[in-house]
Amino acid sequence: MLCAWERAGPSTADVHGGDRWAPKDPGIGFHCLRFCLSSMSHVSTSSCVDFLICGTQKGGTTALDAYLRRHHELQLAVTKEVHYFDKDDLFAGSQSDHAWYHSHFQGNSSGTLWGESTPIYMYWKAAAERIYRYNSSMKIILLLRNPIDRAYSHWNMERRRGAENLSFYDALMSEGSRCAGSDGKQHRVYSYVDRGFYTKQIARLRSFFPNSSIHVAKSECLLHQPEECLNSICSFLGVSRLEDTSPIRAHSLEYSQPMQARDRIYLRSVFAEEIHSLEQLLNWDCKPWLKG
Repeated sequence: MLCAWERAGPSTADVHGGDRWAPKDPGIGFHCLRFCLSSMSHVSTSSCVDFLICGTQKGGTTALDAYLRRHHELQLAVTKEVHYFDKDDLFAGSQSDHAWYHSHFQGNSSGTLWGESTPIYMYWKAAAERIYRYNSSMKIILLLRNPIDRAYSHWNMERRRGAENLSFYDALMSEGSRCAGSDGKQHRVYSYVDRGFYTKQIARLRSFFPNSSIHVAKSECLLHQPEECLNSICSFLGVSRLEDTSPIRAHSLEYSQPMQARDRIYLRSVFAEEIHSLEQLLNWDCKPWLKG
C-alpha cells in the first residue's frame, strides 16, 4: 500500500528529529502514518515506539521484559536491548536511521503498542533528548534497585563476562580513573557506582518528559509482588491487566561469594545522601537499602 504522504522540505523538521511527513490530503491526519510502513517486512500499529524500559541495569529489566511479552496488547522488540538511543554513531549525522530501529519490531496485530528494553538509556546522558526528539509522547518505565546491591551485581556480571579482573573493592576504588577517559566520564562497563545515582538520571528524563510519562517502581516490588507491580505498569501504559503473572527469574547469576562487609559499609557512605534524596523525590521509604 502506498502512503498518502510526501516528504516536506528540511525547514519542516519535526520533534522526531527527521524530515516531517506532510499529508497530500490534509484531511487524512497524522494517524494515517500508523500504517504507512505496511509495505515493509514489519508493520507497526503506531508511527513509532510507544514505551521504553530504560533502566536500571541489573534492576530486573530482563524479567519485566519477559512479563510484558506475555501481554497480547504489547509488541516488544524481537530481541531485548536494541541499543538505539545510546549509540552515538547512529546519531552523528543530520538524520538518524529510524528504519533500522523499527526493523527490530515485527507483527501487524491491530491495537498493539511497541516497546523495548535497553537499561542503559536511563544512564546515558544523550539518550533522553534523543528519545524525546524521536517521540515526545514516549512512556518510560524505570525499575530501581538498591544501588549498593546493584553495583555488586553489575561487577559480578562483568566478572562472568570476562570484562573485569579486579576484585570488587579494587574496582570501586579504580572507577574514577578507569572512567575518566570515557566521553562525558560515562563508561559502559566500569560504572558500578556512577549508575547508582538515580536522582540525576531521573532529573535528566524529567527535563524532557512530564512526570505523567515516567513510571518508577522498585525492583523488589517486581520480585516479591509481581502482580501488583505489573498491574500498575499496565495501567500506566493504558492496557488491560496482565493475566499471567506467574514468577519469572531472569539473569539471576550466582555470586562466588557475598559482598564483603567492608565493601557494603563503603557503599553505604557513598549512597546514603543519594538514597535520602531519592526518598524525597519519589516519596519512597528506602531505609532497608541502607541496612543488611
